[in-house]
Amino acid sequence: MSEHVVDVSWSRGEHEFTYQTYSRDHEWRFDGGVTVPGSANPAYLGSPGPVDPEEAFVAALSSCHMLTFLSIAAKKRLVVDSYDDHAVGLMAKNERGKLAITQVRLHPKIVFAGEQPDAATLERIHHLAHEECFVANSVTTEITVA
Repeated sequence: MSEHVVDVSWSRGEHEFTYQTYSRDHEWRFDGGVTVPGSANPAYLGSPGPVDPEEAFVAALSSCHMLTFLSIAAKKRLVVDSYDDHAVGLMAKNERGKLAITQVRLHPKIVFAGEQPDAATLERIHHLAHEECFVANSVTTEITVA
């Protein structure tokens, strides 16, 4: 068992505190010393520069899938030179009528050195990566690899 800690900080500052005027900008501080600026999505009155929680959620799913994929590939002695993903999260109403990230589509582009896995092997590794990804096992969002 492990614990994962993030400190999230927000302050009103000089802004008036009404729904239309309060700042959505805040910070995420991770235990390794990295600070990431966060905000709401601009559609919800956030700033366009910082990372919004929905983007972070999609990034966490993509990153976890990639790290699990790389682990499986290494154990199979497949050498991966690069892995790039264009992950897309879709927000829609869920079965309870609430807005949620209901689907995340991963579009990984993987370059192997040496032995190239066939399509069936690649599909099996992606399936295993999804089954073993800690973040995917923590959510109800549908996750697909295209």
